[in-house]
Amino acid sequence: MKFETTPAFDADYRKLKAEHRTAFRDVVKTKFVPACDAYAADPGTPWPRSLRVKAVHGAPGILEMTWSFASPDGRATFELVTVNAELRCRWRRVGDHDVFKSP
Repeated sequence: MKFETTPAFDADYRKLKAEHRTAFRDVVKTKFVPACDAYAADPGTPWPRSLRVKAVHGAPGILEMTWSFASPDGRATFELVTVNAELRCRWRRVGDHDVFKSP
């Protein structure tokens, strides 16, 4: 699956401390990418429980993922979109609970 980002995600990502960017990238690489690939192959495949993927209330089509339970309380929002008949993950926001103010 291909990934893309929004300008809001890019700005959020730049604000993360270096160690938090590293933690986010590690979770994406080791857990999220394989889960996305499994979902692309079979949309009935459940997301790993450790990522706590669920719909964002009041934001149709937007999902959230937890990438850290410790400091920081890491959250990211994303949506699955189809571009040229290809499923993609569009990262929307990354950070702490503040990302839910404008997911």
